[in-house]
Amino acid sequence: MNNLANKEKNLNTLIEKLSNLSKSYTHDSINSEKLKIEKDRFLNEKNKLEKKHNELLLEHKYLKKKIASLEEELIKNSNIQEKFSKEINELTQETEELVEEIDRWQT
Repeated sequence: MNNLANKEKNLNTLIEKLSNLSKSYTHDSINSEKLKIEKDRFLNEKNKLEKKHNELLLEHKYLKKKIASLEEELIKNSNIQEKFSKEINELTQETEELVEEIDRWQT
């Protein structure tokens, strides 16, 4: 992000210098046109980079939400699994007690 901010700052500085340069010096129309074209190109590149940056921010936000959701689901599933294991252990114990009781009745 810092790299993007530095690039944007440098680009803005360059655009400002180009604007000042074209205003402060008298150039023939060819040089002025070249400077204008270059300025427009830099502005276009800046806009593209800003758009890409915003898209990446949105994607990052979406992925953070997705990860949080998956973590919640994992915790929920883990709790369900623990509860299920506990119930299985209780049923196993009850079954063993019933088998013992049946054995006592049969003897």
